[in-house]
Amino acid sequence: MSRAFKVVNAVVLTAVVVLTLYPFVNVVARSFSDEQHIQNGDVNLWPRGFNLTTYKRVMGDPVFWTNYGNTVLYTVVATAISMVLTTCYAYVLSKKHLKGRTALVGIAVFTMFFNGGLIPNYVLVSSLGLRNTLWAIVLPNAISVFNLLVMKAFFEAMPVELEEAGAVDGLGTYGTLLRIVLPLSKAVVATMTLFYAVSFWNSWFAAFLYLDDADLFPVTIYLRNLIAGATGGTDISAPSEMTLQIAANIQAVTIVLTALPIVLVYPFIQRYFVSGVTLGAVKG
Repeated sequence: MSRAFKVVNAVVLTAVVVLTLYPFVNVVARSFSDEQHIQNGDVNLWPRGFNLTTYKRVMGDPVFWTNYGNTVLYTVVATAISMVLTTCYAYVLSKKHLKGRTALVGIAVFTMFFNGGLIPNYVLVSSLGLRNTLWAIVLPNAISVFNLLVMKAFFEAMPVELEEAGAVDGLGTYGTLLRIVLPLSKAVVATMTLFYAVSFWNSWFAAFLYLDDADLFPVTIYLRNLIAGATGGTDISAPSEMTLQIAANIQAVTIVLTALPIVLVYPFIQRYFVSGVTLGAVKG
């Protein structure tokens, strides 16, 4: 029975992996394929009519690299600020003896279901003078309530005796957090860092809304504009060969270029991520 279970389990998991990888492999194949094969639906798991026209067009543009650098800057700064704020807030909420704790939790949860709306947010950001600045991207979404609650649950499960021992040794609140709590929380910190980094890396609407200067755009806005130009802004009466090629696989190229950095980073934090997403599991 055990052997049969292992065989069935292996087959099912292999099928899940194949189904998960197939769309991504297909997108990569399309990004390197010729326009005619893409239009005919001939591309499956291997490029047909190998073509680098769109990659050369995108990566040969200096604006692309400027916007790519902006994305890296926004992601690093936003993730760092978000992790500091989320960690401090979650650590405070994990203390059950804290006066007003219920109100603080309620305020955080309330924002998961209600917000001021698009226009009030835009007016607020504009009134604060944040438009066309880094802070318009970073501050409005600095704390994810979901991530906050996950970190809060992790800190609550940590033995109180460890912090009491730190207090006996003369550590204050910040010393306990930095020297005891965080070193024991690598799994949840790595997981939340990944969640925040992916969110900010893929974000485009905040930049679309609050940034007017093209030199400040993230790469997602650059690629969005390139897609719009390739698919809707060309002269359809006499399109060039390059225009047809770009229009055919620009979406696939966009997905590859935006997903590649996160795919390369993920293996280095995978072991922490696996532990972080099983925070609620029963541990013996």
